[in-house]
Amino acid sequence: MIMLMQKLYVPLATRTNQYIMADIKVTDALLAHYDSYEHCYRSISEQFFKLTADQELFNVHVIANDKLPVVRYHTEAYTLQTAEQILFFYNPAYHEAQSLYFEPDYKARKLRFLFLATGSDIRANAASFHNRVRAVVKDLLPLLPEKQLNVKIRDHQHMTYDLFASAKGENKTYGYKLRNIYMRYKSRQCELPSNYTSTAYVKVTLPLSRQLKMSVLKQDTDDYSALYQYLEDRFLAAANQKHLKHVAMVGNGLTPLVRNSKYEELGSTKETVLIGFNPNDNEPKFLQHWDGKKQVEAIDFILVATHDDYSEPGYCRYMNQVEAALKEFAKAIELDPKTQEMMVGFYQHISYPL
Repeated sequence: MIMLMQKLYVPLATRTNQYIMADIKVTDALLAHYDSYEHCYRSISEQFFKLTADQELFNVHVIANDKLPVVRYHTEAYTLQTAEQILFFYNPAYHEAQSLYFEPDYKARKLRFLFLATGSDIRANAASFHNRVRAVVKDLLPLLPEKQLNVKIRDHQHMTYDLFASAKGENKTYGYKLRNIYMRYKSRQCELPSNYTSTAYVKVTLPLSRQLKMSVLKQDTDDYSALYQYLEDRFLAAANQKHLKHVAMVGNGLTPLVRNSKYEELGSTKETVLIGFNPNDNEPKFLQHWDGKKQVEAIDFILVATHDDYSEPGYCRYMNQVEAALKEFAKAIELDPKTQEMMVGFYQHISYPL
């Protein structure tokens, strides 16, 4: 049993992804060197794209409208913008792109440089990708007319798989140790500063099928409280049984953003809601964001690891607990593993000032 906990075995078809953001604060002193906002954004982007080409980074973007990038896997490459977000859909194995997003008369609070990982073996090559990204940023800074600008690097990695792939006949698996990013990079000649913050969590999106609605609500209604409460009760029971302490449920149509609450204030906007937990705090905490008067197509369930949930060689013990809890939850709500999916996303973030 101990040996089994050393790795998490996931379907061979598991999707892995990585993207890195470098944020540079836009100061009045920086803008003073350019004729206009547009001149600033275009000039810096030109320099940036030349450096990324030198490092053979081929899916890169500059965001100068303060919108939040959201990266998703898709077989087709396309980009959508909302009032607050830019959604990038792409397949790392095939898609390349180079774009600048800005409003000519808009003064951005920050320039956000987005690097999307490309190729195969994303997780195995993550440290090399990070090194090349950092080289671009370090080479870009001396080219800017203003020095000593504040820069923050944010590395996001995730893997996504169907918890019930084996029930559908997908029996080939691959084992991951799931080490934290800092330790994994250190072993691969990518030294990160010690003043970093990191987060690891799981997000599961449960579509609200017609069958699930009918089994709980029994009749047409404009009040979905009974359904949401039914799911909350069973989710919490499964999480508590496996001693999972930091969990959340979001059923209000907003995009959940997981943050370290030690450093960030919690809140929401018209499109997003911040889900904040302090990894150093081991007290149980449940965050609930749903409204019975609001019908949604899917519910997001989030489980965030504490520092106590990590032990070398990685998050395998924690993820095995999470999988066991999710299987109990699926059983409790009578999810059919042969015909329905439960997509599990394991996310790791690390950030630090450059």
